[in-house]
Amino acid sequence: MIAGIDIGSRSMELVLLDDGNIVSQRTLPTTFDPVAQLRKLLDDVAPERCMATGYGRELVREAGLPCPVDTITEIKAHATGAHALHPEAVTVLDIGGQDTKAMSLSKAGKVLKFEMNDRCAAGTGKFLEYTAAVFQIPVEEFGEYALRGENAPVINSMCTVFAETEATSLMARGTRPEDIALGLHMSIARRTVNMLRRVGGKLPVAFVGGVARNPCMTSLLRQLLEADGSDILTPEAPEMTGALGAAMLA
Repeated sequence: MIAGIDIGSRSMELVLLDDGNIVSQRTLPTTFDPVAQLRKLLDDVAPERCMATGYGRELVREAGLPCPVDTITEIKAHATGAHALHPEAVTVLDIGGQDTKAMSLSKAGKVLKFEMNDRCAAGTGKFLEYTAAVFQIPVEEFGEYALRGENAPVINSMCTVFAETEATSLMARGTRPEDIALGLHMSIARRTVNMLRRVGGKLPVAFVGGVARNPCMTSLLRQLLEADGSDILTPEAPEMTGALGAAMLA
């Protein structure tokens, strides 16, 4: 049995492969004690080999696994996982809790070009989580809430703190909260599409990472890329893509 682990800023995922088949998928919040969470995630698991990815990949060595542990970059892990799930995709977009990654792929799934935003929360799951808190809405429901918007105001700042200030100011002027939420999503979508275009922006795009579960983000990406339903491909469990790729590379 082979284990792939992806430790992100908000959550950690585990994918177990046996003879190339997925036999288990698990996830836990990372919290402020990721090593303890990792041990819970690996409880009752005895893999022959483990491959780790994500910003906390080096922590896997501290979990005391009785097997060899290797590490791989997030770019390679997500590209491998996305290509396995959607081999027709020529571009991969991963929006996670801490960063956004865009990459173009060859027909064989090799990364040709990539871009990564990992120095700021702008355009990431953390941005959505932070702004959803302003509306007192769970981030898991924020996308559906934003879809109720009809006239999105332009949010000029992508800084998380300044965007909150803009949102609060718009509320004070009587702008519908649903419209503001749509505007916040649109600001992320525009930034994301610019990243995609810098790596080629060809369709179809495999949209992976936790934010791929947000229906408003998917809808706006289709709109801005002038894509139809078959051009934005989202796996059933998009947050597992990095862990899957890591397991496959192991």
